[in-house]
Amino acid sequence: MTTKAPRPPLASTSPLTSLLVTWGVTRLVLLLFVFKVLLFPGPDVTTDVSVTYQGWYEVLRTGAFPQSDVTWQYPPAAALAILSPAVLPFLSYASAFFILAFLADLAVLTLLLNTGLRPGRSLRGAWLWTAGAPLLGPTLYSRYDVMVTAVAVAALLAGTRRPRLMGALTGLAALLKVWPILLLAGAVRKRAWTTATLTAAALSALFALAMPGAFAFLTFQRDRGTEVESVGALALHVARQFGWPGQVLMNYGSLEFLGPYVGIVSDVSLALTAVAFGWLLRWRLTARRFTPHTLADAAFTAVLLFTVTSRVISPQYLIWLIGLAAVCLCFRTTRMTLPATLTLTASSLTVLEFPILFEDVVTSTPLGITLLFLRNGLLLAATVTAARRLWRSTVPTPTASAPGVSRVECARTPASPP
Repeated sequence: MTTKAPRPPLASTSPLTSLLVTWGVTRLVLLLFVFKVLLFPGPDVTTDVSVTYQGWYEVLRTGAFPQSDVTWQYPPAAALAILSPAVLPFLSYASAFFILAFLADLAVLTLLLNTGLRPGRSLRGAWLWTAGAPLLGPTLYSRYDVMVTAVAVAALLAGTRRPRLMGALTGLAALLKVWPILLLAGAVRKRAWTTATLTAAALSALFALAMPGAFAFLTFQRDRGTEVESVGALALHVARQFGWPGQVLMNYGSLEFLGPYVGIVSDVSLALTAVAFGWLLRWRLTARRFTPHTLADAAFTAVLLFTVTSRVISPQYLIWLIGLAAVCLCFRTTRMTLPATLTLTASSLTVLEFPILFEDVVTSTPLGITLLFLRNGLLLAATVTAARRLWRSTVPTPTASAPGVSRVECARTPASPP
C-alpha cells in the first residue's frame, strides 16, 4: 500500500507583498472616488481642485500671485504645486492634479520602504502611511498637502547624515506651506539650519522679484478667525447650545465662527501657540540625548503642538501628521508609537466630521460636537503623550547621571543611514 507524500505547505504571503497589495487597492479606490467613478458620501471635496486651484492656476500662469483673492493664504512656492498640472497638458487640470497627488503619495511610500527595509529599521512606518492616509478619503488627493508631505518626509529621512540635503528640502517645503520649518526642531547640525535658511531666502527673493504679490498671503493669514473644526471652536460649539448668537460663515476661504467673543477664543489660541513655541524652545535648549530617531520624534511633536493650538484644523493637516508619524515608526526605538496610534485613530474620525457629517459640525448638532470632541481629544492626547515622551527620552533628570549622547557627541558619532 502506497501513501501519498504530504503536500508542501503553501508559501505565506510576505509582509512586503501584503503591504504593496494593500497600498494598491486603497489607492485604486481613492482614484475611483476623485475621478467620480464612485461617489463618496458628503460634499464633493474635489471642487477645491477644479474650481479654487484651477482659478489660482489661471492667475499664476500670467506671472503674478492672486493678490486680490483672500483665499490665497500660502507662501510663494505653493505656486509650484498649483502650476504643476501643466506638466500633463494632455489632461484636464483636475485630472492632472489627481495623478500628481497620487505620484506624491507613491513617493512617500517609496521613501518609507527604502528606509524600512534597511537593517535595524522597520516597515511599521510604511504600513502606517499605507493604512492611515486613505482614511482621510478623497481629501488626500484633493489638496496639495500630500505633495508638501512628500518633500517633508524626504527631508526628515535625509537625517543627520545629509544635513545640507535636509536643509535644502526643508527650506523648499517651508515655502510650500510654512509648517515644515518645524522639521528643524530636533536638528543638531548647523549646516541643516544654514542651508534651510539660505534656500528659503533665495527662493523668497526669486519669487518676490519675478512675481508680484508673493507675500500678500501674510495679511490674509493674520486676519483669519476661529475655524469650526479647531480645538478652540469647541467652546463656541458648546456655547451655541446655550443661546450664543454667533454664526458660521465662509470667511477667508473656510467656515469660521463670527460673533461675540470669537476674538477672545482666537487670542487664546494664539497665546497657546506661543506657549507651545516656548515649551519647544525650552526642550531644545535642555535636551542632551540625541539619537537617530530624535529628529523625526521632535518634528512630529512640534507639528502636533502647533496643530492643536492653531485657530484652524483642516482635514488635510492630518496628512502631515500621518506622514511624520510614519517616519517616526521607521525607527524601531522611537518613542512615538502611542502618539502615532492616537493620530491614526483621529484620522478615521476626521473623515466622518469632514466631509461625511460636515453639516452636523457646521450646525453644531450633538453628533457633530461629539465627533469634534473625540477627534480633537485624540489629537490633544497624542500631543501631550508625544511631548512627555520626547522630553523624557532626551532631557536628563537633575539627579540622573545615566550616560547619554550629548549634543557634541551626536555631531561626531556617525548615525546609521536614514
